[in-house]
Amino acid sequence: MDKEEVPQDNSASYAGLRKLLYAVDEQGKYVGVPSTGWEAEAEATETAISELDRLRRDAWQRARAGQTSALEYHMYANRMEPETLSATTGIWRWRVQRHFAPQRFAKLPMRLLTRYADAMGITVEALRSVPEKTD
Repeated sequence: MDKEEVPQDNSASYAGLRKLLYAVDEQGKYVGVPSTGWEAEAEATETAISELDRLRRDAWQRARAGQTSALEYHMYANRMEPETLSATTGIWRWRVQRHFAPQRFAKLPMRLLTRYADAMGITVEALRSVPEKTD
């Protein structure tokens, strides 16, 4: 992309900030160019956030009904997916998904609960519970 073609669409997801992109200048060299965003990226970001919000609401309903553990709800509330939580905690993905079973989650040792809580920036007590309401 040429330096003059760097999008400047004032994306709301940038919150008035800029992102550094690399483009080719007149001499054919790569240079950093600040961008205020572009429409396609903003739409993709909004779609991803909407999907994570839907997954969070679904997980909240299942957790309140006892069909999944609070771990699944908190994972989506922190805008993570099983792959992300696995990579962040160092716990294999198949184990993360097994811990969505309420009976298995209830038996997890404190060391695993702490790893999950630390990865999401919450306390173990918060990790073990599901809020009364969700937005």
